[in-house]
Amino acid sequence: MAKPVVAVVGRPNVGKSTLFNKLIGQRLSIVDDTPGVTRDRIYGDCEWLGKTFLLVDTGGIEPYSDDIILSQMRRQAQLAIDSADVIILVTDVRSGVVATDEEVASMLQKSGKPIVLCVNKCDKVGEAPLEYYEFYNLGLGDPIQVSAVHGHGTGDLLDEVIKYLPDEEKEEEESDTVKVAVIGKPNVGKSSLINAIAGEERVIVSNIAGTTRDATDTLIENEYGKFVFIDTAGMRRKSRVDDSIEKYSVIRARMAVERASVCVIMIDACEGFTEQDSKVAGIAHELGKACIIAVNKWDAVEKDGRTMDSYRKKLMDDFSFMSYAPIIFISAKTGQRLDRLFELIKFVDTQNAMRISTGRLNDVLADATARVQPPTDKGRRLKIYYMTQASTRPPTFVCFVNKKDLFHYSYQRYIDNQIREVFGLEGTPTRMVIRERENNKK
Repeated sequence: MAKPVVAVVGRPNVGKSTLFNKLIGQRLSIVDDTPGVTRDRIYGDCEWLGKTFLLVDTGGIEPYSDDIILSQMRRQAQLAIDSADVIILVTDVRSGVVATDEEVASMLQKSGKPIVLCVNKCDKVGEAPLEYYEFYNLGLGDPIQVSAVHGHGTGDLLDEVIKYLPDEEKEEEESDTVKVAVIGKPNVGKSSLINAIAGEERVIVSNIAGTTRDATDTLIENEYGKFVFIDTAGMRRKSRVDDSIEKYSVIRARMAVERASVCVIMIDACEGFTEQDSKVAGIAHELGKACIIAVNKWDAVEKDGRTMDSYRKKLMDDFSFMSYAPIIFISAKTGQRLDRLFELIKFVDTQNAMRISTGRLNDVLADATARVQPPTDKGRRLKIYYMTQASTRPPTFVCFVNKKDLFHYSYQRYIDNQIREVFGLEGTPTRMVIRERENNKK
C-alpha cells in the first residue's frame, strides 16, 4: 500500500524547507549510494510514533517565473491539495498573518482535507508571543508553535499530523496477481499502453479505483496470468510550468511504484533518454522493484538493420545504474511486442522473488574468491566467512566479513555479478548488507 502523503504549504520565506529538513532528519533512512541514482529533496519518508508517510515540500523556487507570489502560491497549494491526505500550512510569527496566508487558508479549507496550522519561528521557549494569537483568525483551529531551526514544537506538530492519517488497510490481493506500475514522464504513452492492453484482452474483470487519487487500477486476466496495471497518467496538465509538472510527477510515480511489484519504465523512442527518465527509473531502483525499460512509439522511428542494436547500446549507457533491466521495443499504437511484454513482466517478477539456498550461495562465493582474491589494505586481507539471503523483493544478501572497510564497492559489484551469472536475477536489483563478525584470528 502507498504511504499517506503530507504536504508542506506556505508562502516564500516562512521556513518550509527548514521545517521539511528537520522533520525528515528525525528518521534514519538508508541511502542508496549507487552512482547515477539521484534523489530529489522535494519529498522524503518521515516516521513518527510508528506511522510512516511521504512528506512533500512545495517550496520549490522558480526564478524564471513571471508570476506574482500569490498566483505562484495558488499553483503550489493546488498541486498539494490534489495529492495530499494531510496539509501543513506554515506561517511566520514574526510577520504575523498576511493577505497571502488568508488566501491560502481559504483555499485549503474548500478542499475539505485536514489542515494543521504551523506557526514557525517561535524560537523562544516558554509563553507564546502575542503575535501567535493572531493566527486563530485563519479559522484553522489551534495553531502549533514551532521553531524549525531549533526543533522546538516539531513533536507536537507531528502528533497532530498523524491524528489525521488514514488507517493502513491491507489491500486484498491474490498472491498470483502481479501488480505493474506503468511509469514515465508525461506523454510517453502510458495511458495508450493500458488502453491497448485492455482493448486487446477482452477479459478485463473490472476497473478499480486505486488507493492513490490520480491512479486507476486495471485488472486484466489473459493466457499469461492475472495482472493489475497501475496507470499514473492522470498527473499531467496540472500546470503549464514544466518544473512543477516534473516535481509532482516524480512524487506520484513514487506512490504508484510503492504499490507495485513490477515497474514498466516507458521511454519515448522519438525523444530518447532524458534526465527525468533517470529520476523516475531511480525511484523504482531505490525501492527494489523488478524493472523493464519499454521503448514506446517504436513504429514511428525510421529504422535500418542496426537501429535497434545501437538504440539498445545507448540506453544501456544511459541506464548504467540499472544494467539488470531488460529493454523491449514496443508500440502501444500498433500493439507491437505487447505479448512479449507480458512474458517479461512475469519473468522479472519471478526473478525479484527468487530465493537462493545458503549452500548454493556459498559455493558461488568460494568460486568467486578463488578466481579473484579479496582486496587487501596495509597488509590485511578481506575475509568473507559466508553469505546468506535475508529476504526477497529485492533479493537481499548478507555477507559476514572480518572488516567492513576492506569490502570495497568494486568487489561487492564483482560478487554480485558472479551471483547474477549463476542464478540470473535479470530485471531485479539486489541488495548487499555487510556485517562484521568478531574473529580473533589475524
